[in-house]
Amino acid sequence: MTSQDAQPVDSTIITSVRKTTGLIELNRPKALNSLNPEMINSMTEALEAWKDDDSITQVVVYTQNRKAFCSGGDVRYAREAVLAGDHGAADDFFEREYAMNALIANYPKPYIALLDGIVMGGGLGISGHGSHRVISENAVASMPEMNIAYITDVGLPFLSQRMVGTRGKASPELAKYWALTGYRMKAPDLIWSGLATHHVADIDGAFEAIIERGVDEALAELATQPSGDPELAESIATIEEIFTDRPWSEIDAALNAHPNARFVEDTRKLMSAASPTAVVAANELFNATLALGSVREELDLEVELGKYMRRYPDFVEGVRAVLVDKDGNPQWQPARFEEVDFKAIEAALKG
Repeated sequence: MTSQDAQPVDSTIITSVRKTTGLIELNRPKALNSLNPEMINSMTEALEAWKDDDSITQVVVYTQNRKAFCSGGDVRYAREAVLAGDHGAADDFFEREYAMNALIANYPKPYIALLDGIVMGGGLGISGHGSHRVISENAVASMPEMNIAYITDVGLPFLSQRMVGTRGKASPELAKYWALTGYRMKAPDLIWSGLATHHVADIDGAFEAIIERGVDEALAELATQPSGDPELAESIATIEEIFTDRPWSEIDAALNAHPNARFVEDTRKLMSAASPTAVVAANELFNATLALGSVREELDLEVELGKYMRRYPDFVEGVRAVLVDKDGNPQWQPARFEEVDFKAIEAALKG
């Protein structure tokens, strides 16, 4: 992948133009392209500039890092701000990120994300809302926020409950399961669920073809089916029976009582490191999102609920356990679902 008229190679975001394509390259490989304030500001500036520029017909977001497209937002930055007592800086970081997500969701031109390797959290925010989500065989996507005591965010509660892939219909229950468990979707599941729109055998070749011929013509020629079957397909009936629009306490009880012992065991294992408060909060966010009409409305809920979550002790502790000390041993407060302050979460959702 090559571009021209770009910024210096040490920039964390490199923007350029080739022919009629605006290019945004994620270039923070040591941090797996996690999005910091500088990157969010640079991306937003480029997207705003190209939105009304008639010489730009499409935008491509990509990286040359084969390990990760984007591992999410820089929550370590947010944690440091919280520890320093600067809640305003953390609030501003997330509000700017969410504004960028809304911009992408309503972008008036084709917005193509080329996804190769890890795509997590905020990485889905800068790809999932685009018109074209093009994956390689190596793409793996997840929303691991429960393990850092945060909510599923960046507009994914709205988007994921409305995705329609090769399965042929949306599944809010599948979206909730995927988010609350942190399940890692591979290429077949991404196409089946609708989180990805196209699969290609050669991501570099697709990059060049999209620039040369335009996204529709290029993908009409290059799109293929990923190898293998979607792993979640065999569990979808159970998922849709359990992860419905109801309080977490009822989902938890239904999970405990379900006769599919293997599914129950696998789900509990996936959620073994999750913050109980985060699970309850995210579940309520997903429920509230079903009635909304736009991504921006849902992002506004994230702004309010996110403020509550970042001020709750679990957020600092979760980021510490996963990303700072990396001991994988968070001390949640509370440690039991039954003790979560449900009314406080409800109040936070209402702003």
